[in-house]
Amino acid sequence: MCNPEEAALLRLEEVFSATLARVNSYVLQPLLPAAPEPSDPWGRECLRLLQQLHKSSQQLWEVTEESLHSLQERLRHPDSTGLESLLLLRDADRVLQAHIEYIESYTSCMVVQAFQKAAKRRSEYWRGQRKALRQLLSGVSSEGSVGASPGQALHQPLTHHVQQYVLLLLSLGDTIGEHHPTQELVVNAVTLFGNLQSFMKQALDQAAATQALWHTLRGRPRDVLCTPAHRLLQDSQDVPVTVAPLRAERVLLFDDALVLLQGHNVHTFDLKLVWVDPEQDGCTFHLLTPEEQFSFCAKDSQGQAVWQWKVTQAVRQVLRGKKDFPVLGAGLEPSQPPACRCAEYTFRAEGRLCQATYEGEWCRARPHGKGTLKWPDGRNHVGNFCQGLEHGFGIRLLPQASEDRFDCYKCHWREGSMCGYGICEYSTDEVYKGYFQEGLRHGFGVLESGPQAPQPFRYTGHWERGQRSGYGIEEDSDRGERYIGMWQAGQRHGPGVVVTQAGVCYQGTFQADKTVGPGILLSEDDSLYEGTFTRDLTLMGKGKVTFPNGFTLEGSFGSGAGRGLHTQGVLDTAALPPDPSSTCKRQLGVGAFPVESRWQGVYRPFRDFVCAGCPRDLQEALLGFDVQSSRELRRSQDYLCCERTHPEDSVGSMEDILEELLQHREPKALQPYLRKALSNSLHPLGKLLRTLMLTFQATYAGVGANKHLQELAQEEVKQHARELWAAYRGLLRVALQRKGQALEEDEDTETRDLQVHGLVLPLMLPSFYSELFTLYLLLHEREDSFYSQGIANLSLFPDTQLLEFLDVQKHLWPLKDLTLTSNQRYSLVRDKCFLSATECLQKIMTTVDPREKLEVLERTYGEIEGTVSRVLGREYKLPMDDLLPLLIYVVSRARIQHLGAEIHLIRDMMDPNHTGGLYDFLLTALESCYEHIQKEDMRLHRLPGHWHSRELW
Repeated sequence: MCNPEEAALLRLEEVFSATLARVNSYVLQPLLPAAPEPSDPWGRECLRLLQQLHKSSQQLWEVTEESLHSLQERLRHPDSTGLESLLLLRDADRVLQAHIEYIESYTSCMVVQAFQKAAKRRSEYWRGQRKALRQLLSGVSSEGSVGASPGQALHQPLTHHVQQYVLLLLSLGDTIGEHHPTQELVVNAVTLFGNLQSFMKQALDQAAATQALWHTLRGRPRDVLCTPAHRLLQDSQDVPVTVAPLRAERVLLFDDALVLLQGHNVHTFDLKLVWVDPEQDGCTFHLLTPEEQFSFCAKDSQGQAVWQWKVTQAVRQVLRGKKDFPVLGAGLEPSQPPACRCAEYTFRAEGRLCQATYEGEWCRARPHGKGTLKWPDGRNHVGNFCQGLEHGFGIRLLPQASEDRFDCYKCHWREGSMCGYGICEYSTDEVYKGYFQEGLRHGFGVLESGPQAPQPFRYTGHWERGQRSGYGIEEDSDRGERYIGMWQAGQRHGPGVVVTQAGVCYQGTFQADKTVGPGILLSEDDSLYEGTFTRDLTLMGKGKVTFPNGFTLEGSFGSGAGRGLHTQGVLDTAALPPDPSSTCKRQLGVGAFPVESRWQGVYRPFRDFVCAGCPRDLQEALLGFDVQSSRELRRSQDYLCCERTHPEDSVGSMEDILEELLQHREPKALQPYLRKALSNSLHPLGKLLRTLMLTFQATYAGVGANKHLQELAQEEVKQHARELWAAYRGLLRVALQRKGQALEEDEDTETRDLQVHGLVLPLMLPSFYSELFTLYLLLHEREDSFYSQGIANLSLFPDTQLLEFLDVQKHLWPLKDLTLTSNQRYSLVRDKCFLSATECLQKIMTTVDPREKLEVLERTYGEIEGTVSRVLGREYKLPMDDLLPLLIYVVSRARIQHLGAEIHLIRDMMDPNHTGGLYDFLLTALESCYEHIQKEDMRLHRLPGHWHSRELW
């Protein structure tokens, strides 16, 4: 059975559908002008609004027809079709939306008086349709204006229809009872359409107030503000309020903007970028905008409350992106707009942001969070902001004069300027990777020219306020030289060393990029000059040359065009040959550049990070980051993204790193942990090691591979090991502090050296070994050449003859180890005696760890002693007199290349705690063997003829 209310709803929908059709025919269609379209902008805008209203009317009619159809089906088949099939109940939101869209289209036309303007064009038509309009409208007087009747005809039927909806749905709810299955749907529909009544009343009131406002404005203010989107919410002429510091004559609050009128000046503020300060002072409250702050003062607390509430709700509503329903501020949470929001704004006030457009996150009227700044001149900044300033990681593009060429800064920022680590690619193809402070290069950094630069260069070192200052390395590829030394204000200044591709080395003092005072010059042939120079290291002035043969030339030196080098002085040919250690092995830079202060710019950011407690937000700024960088400058938009590799991608967060560090404090676990950390370029310790490797290669690879820099390099490696251990201890201290614990007392020197040489140095040495060992090779090249010749001579001896030549006692000869063929004699067998010891010693070349090399030497000694004990058939401890010739034999058979370089590297890098122990003894024995073998060539030539190498065959 159907209810009477359903029948009444059916009749209501029939009447409303017919009314909409007649309104469309008698009102809307005549309002739409025939072609051509209006030529004036306002005419075209009114036409657009009327067309939108016509579209909304059509959609409302279609929904009404669908609702009517569902009612008809219900009345025809009441048993098979339930109440839930009615469109008004099952899809009430859709019906509601059609009504809302219609009323919004209607009020937009109403605000700009589109009905009156359109009606004027056909006033005679409307006078003739007065009777038809009266049938549509109730309360239209004959004295009404010509334009008012069409407007009333377009909204009054709707108002009446919604009222009837609410009454009939209320009655329907009472009829079916509260336990009916569709009771909830009915209640929902009643609520929605009841709210729709309130929404329509507010919309019509706001439109009427806005329409009335335009009559009070003249000139520019009306031209600027009169738009169909505006809805007036509050006028200072109704509730007085004064604004400071801008003395506004009138304040208007629209649903999307706050407007301050000052004569012909109109100050408009987008409500998306207006913040209401919750604090208030008496009858005053404060508003924040991106460039200004205002105080609103009302006459009394009631006026202040009205203004503050309406502004707050208007801001909240505009941020939601749709009107509050049913009325402004009705029942929505939260009641306050969010302090953080996203919006776009173009700055107008003079300053660094003038004309720049910011799009992104805001907080309390300041860019805060992620965002983009764009200037009209092509500058762009993408990154993080804090309280209106660039803060955190950001990418800045600066356009250059040439087309599609930019300076690109991928840096960390602090309070508006670059601060911390950054990578900068310049339009000149130069690239800087390093640290900044207050927008200038400051601290450690590497500046490198492009590969096609006319004068290619690379500077690795320290900077101060944008200029090279402190210790640094510059490689001048064009001149084929490398400068190692001190800088000041972008110029070489202080002690410095210059090495060239030709092997020439200079050490002296620089001032303002020029050599000053005396210096020394070492040439490739080990000639030594002590005196003064020109900038290009030409001998000039008083000086002394010491030649490799010991001759000296002392006097005045000079050069001229076409004359070459000329001198006037005394040549001394009676002098003794110089000590090779004073010329060939002379070391440069030692003492001039204290190793502790050499690379402070690398160590300091890590120390600062640890002292700050290893905060995550400073990790990239202080420890650096990895990016895939290209030297080719591409289009600007390609640069506005940066694929950075974050530490969390492979080693976890800083919290995870510190937790893992605490779990591996025990000695057995510590070494594997440090090996893993140092091998990972994203771990803080790994990052530090990579940077130290970079500085080492910049100094000692290529042109810097010079024997006179060996001591400078080896003391640098040791210092790096000490700093890496200190870095580990710093991280451990932070990890313990986070657990409420404290690190034990500071280590004494002995304990520290034990950890540095026994733990850290072996792990980090492979990273520096290639360049370091090359320096040892060059430094000991002369001795190694004698040693190689001695090995070549000794290799001509069969085993027994070599043992006899080395004065090895015959009862120690391992003849039992020799397996002879039928026609072979002992005197012809080679490389068979002490074979296990020989093979063991050869392993000294397979490791870079000095301790492991010493362990190889110890095992070799054990193999020699074991072989002798086996020969004698009893335990036997070799005295030094027996050990040395046997060890010489094993070394000669092992044929280790560059043994001198190996021995000196082990001696320099070995743990000081081994001094005076077994390792020290064995290394001393190996050194004696090395020296003896160097002299074997001389001895062989002094032996009786039957030992001559030609007769050994």
